[in-house]
Amino acid sequence: MTSTAKPPYLTGHYTPVVDEVTATELTVEGTLPPELTGRLIRNGHNPKPGITPAHWFKGSGMVHGIRLQNGRAEWYRNRWVHTPALDGAPYMTEHGPDLTASTAGTHVIEHGGRLLALCEANLPFELTPELETVGAYDFGGRLRGAMTAHPKEDPLTGELHFFGSSPFPPYLMYYVADAKGGIVHSGEVPGATAALKHDFALTRRHVVFAEGSVTFDPDEHSGIPYGWSDEQPARIGVMPRGAGGARHIRWFSIEPGSMLHVSNAFEDSLGRIVLEGPTVDREGFRLSWNWWVGAPDRGTEPGVRSYTRRWVVDLTDGTVDEQIVDDLPVEFPTLNEAYLGAENRYQYAIAFPDENGFGGYGIVKYDRTTGARRIQPAGDARLPSEAVFVPSAQAAAEDDGYLLTVVSDLKQDASHLLVLDASSLTRVATVHLPRRVPAGIHGSWIPDTDR
Repeated sequence: MTSTAKPPYLTGHYTPVVDEVTATELTVEGTLPPELTGRLIRNGHNPKPGITPAHWFKGSGMVHGIRLQNGRAEWYRNRWVHTPALDGAPYMTEHGPDLTASTAGTHVIEHGGRLLALCEANLPFELTPELETVGAYDFGGRLRGAMTAHPKEDPLTGELHFFGSSPFPPYLMYYVADAKGGIVHSGEVPGATAALKHDFALTRRHVVFAEGSVTFDPDEHSGIPYGWSDEQPARIGVMPRGAGGARHIRWFSIEPGSMLHVSNAFEDSLGRIVLEGPTVDREGFRLSWNWWVGAPDRGTEPGVRSYTRRWVVDLTDGTVDEQIVDDLPVEFPTLNEAYLGAENRYQYAIAFPDENGFGGYGIVKYDRTTGARRIQPAGDARLPSEAVFVPSAQAAAEDDGYLLTVVSDLKQDASHLLVLDASSLTRVATVHLPRRVPAGIHGSWIPDTDR
């Protein structure tokens, strides 16, 4: 007998919305700091009504935007990213992959004056400031392959570093775009394999890639052709930044595992590379994958059985020290982006501790200096999105600023934008949204200075 139950990524906090709306002059509780003048834009998978994708990641992308200005919440709007895939166009054609047939549902960034919706298997899609779709963007013809959903903007130079990975050769391409958005460097990274590379890290002097135990699996038919393999070596690749750096990449073996998202990386006082992020083991990946494809025997949320790990790569000795620094299941790590690539004290994440599936979620703050961990519970039946850090106007310390998160509230069938003090995790303001916003993936704060 065929089950008619909906997969978990179409239910609860993840239930898609069925239309596009615009609302103005939103209700605000508390006081929005005046420096919060700009747009919070968040992406996620939201298939059209009647469509059940075979994998959570195959759902069409929908961006949600909230415009704040001088203490007011001017508007909320949501828009599908109108790619060929939204209307059913296949990714594979008789001529090969169609890089425009994207879900464009993983992340959204601004760089060089362009707002880009990202999905790692395809080209970016440019959006207007009001979130209407412009079309596929290939950096003036300089990008001829896929682009990661996790590019890194250097806070000192304004350069955008990114990569494109593929289960087929060339497995890994590396790119640098200048602050104006033009690609100034591209090249293949030697020694890479078909292992899944969803994110990477940038330090002041190096580029760091992680290849885990998840690799290309031709027998996986969900549309995302990857799976766990005990035969796939787990490795960290470190190469110098700049043109020609890829020729000097070194690969270091690590314990089996899989890391989707990097918390940060930096060179310590001894010149060693420190890399941190949430990881899963074989069982954690199995539970997460079964959730993503709607299979039986799954975890209640993506990210279960997650452990935050730290790797310290000694380039002189050629060794890696690896340890688990926290066993709380977390995902979607963030930080004050001014510290990207430099040694940071504070990191933030979303906790998924309740394996019964209905509560216990919260915003987590880590203090890397003291080892302290603080959790701000989201509340019963509430799930916060990735917490985006925005610095305060007169920031003197690393955590002088705010965390912006969109909270899904099942009991109220509603959502709100929650603004927290990043230092204390206390509430600063709440913006009530006109509808429930489905739990999503990644997003960005785009201040008006970037327009």
